[in-house]
Amino acid sequence: MSEALEIGTELVRLCNDGKDHEVVDRFYDEKIVSIEGQGTDEMPARMDGIEAIRGKHAWWYDNNEVHATKATGPFCGHREDQFAVIHEMDTTTKSTGERGQMREVALYTTKNGKIVQEEFLYQTG
Repeated sequence: MSEALEIGTELVRLCNDGKDHEVVDRFYDEKIVSIEGQGTDEMPARMDGIEAIRGKHAWWYDNNEVHATKATGPFCGHREDQFAVIHEMDTTTKSTGERGQMREVALYTTKNGKIVQEEFLYQTG
């Protein structure tokens, strides 16, 4: 089993157990790069470093009530340093009370037992 597949399997398990914070603590490299499909002034599309990622997670939970999450995967291809996961969420935006569901694909790149990049892809149109 490749290192990426091992990390991906554990990432999916932890996310489905509601322990996504453990994923950051255990598997994210100090210099991780995170790329969202879109950004705002408050939350830019690209963030660098583990502290920025922790801040992003804190912002997300401060601004959203999470009702349910599901992670599916990991999906692996020809590159032994990458895997993908489908993340599904049912959330309510606290400021508006608007409830909605979203689904995204996350592509993770690993190196030396750590996740060094995550990129989130959203369905459009």
